[in-house]
Amino acid sequence: MTPFFIPDTALQATLDQVLDQVRVEFALTPTQLAVTWLWYDPPYITNTGGALSATDFWQRPPRGASYRGVELIYPASVVKLFYLVAAHEWLEQGMIPPSAELDRALRDMIVDSSNDATSLVVDVLSGTTSGPELPPGPFETWCHQRNIVNRFFQSLQWPELSGVNLNQKPWGDGPYGRERVFVGEHYDNRNRLTTNAVARLIHSIAGGVAVSAARSQSMLTLMQRTVPSGLPAPGEEDQVTGFLGAGLPPGTRLYSKAGYTSQVRHDAIYFELPTGAPGLLVAFTKGHQQSQNRDLLPRLADLIGQAMVSAAPLA
Repeated sequence: MTPFFIPDTALQATLDQVLDQVRVEFALTPTQLAVTWLWYDPPYITNTGGALSATDFWQRPPRGASYRGVELIYPASVVKLFYLVAAHEWLEQGMIPPSAELDRALRDMIVDSSNDATSLVVDVLSGTTSGPELPPGPFETWCHQRNIVNRFFQSLQWPELSGVNLNQKPWGDGPYGRERVFVGEHYDNRNRLTTNAVARLIHSIAGGVAVSAARSQSMLTLMQRTVPSGLPAPGEEDQVTGFLGAGLPPGTRLYSKAGYTSQVRHDAIYFELPTGAPGLLVAFTKGHQQSQNRDLLPRLADLIGQAMVSAAPLA
């Protein structure tokens, strides 16, 4: 499968070196990490306020590199970016009415990574609700409705979306009732994404071509982060501390969506270094020890940022 970016041998060599170092430092096995990295060369095509048409934008692919970028992995809360784009598409097409409550839910879903807010968003997108188990006929209808987000993204015909699944709500304690039946006895119907798929979605948002230029900017604004002073309270996550953004230089403009469970720690970021150079980095990690480690993702981003600032590996 040809990726949406131009595979670059120099970038790939740099990424391979970075990952070798990270694996040694954090005792990772080869399958506990997946990464996609994009490097934008001037003239920059991202964060332009929608200056480029979609046709022009997609004809200017960035350079990139990946490691296990096509592996399907449980995305945790990173999937909320896809629900965000779908909601804006529904609004743009008049499929759902705008409302202050939906706006509040979209904000809380991305800014605070609220699972409760996401539950409402998925209900609005699909016309389904959680609840007790259903008889076979109504449940079949319910399943078809819930898969509307999958059908929308498959209609884009992005090769990166092959095999992905975007039909489950995120949970704290887990699904119950019809939701538990829907996810499957062995959780075979869980959400699944690749780092390449997430990278392309964020690339489209940053490029101003996700739904529309104005809606892309609205989505990017929700993703904007600032590095907080001090660590968050125990048990809380701010989507920067312990994630990729914490490893980038001070003054970096950061837009992100993190995901975290007891078994995974993921982050997906578009960033602009203090030099003005933009980049995009998506990293998925697996394993209980890795999910609890707040140093791994910042270290990965630190090494990538150093490479971008020095540009030595690209000489």
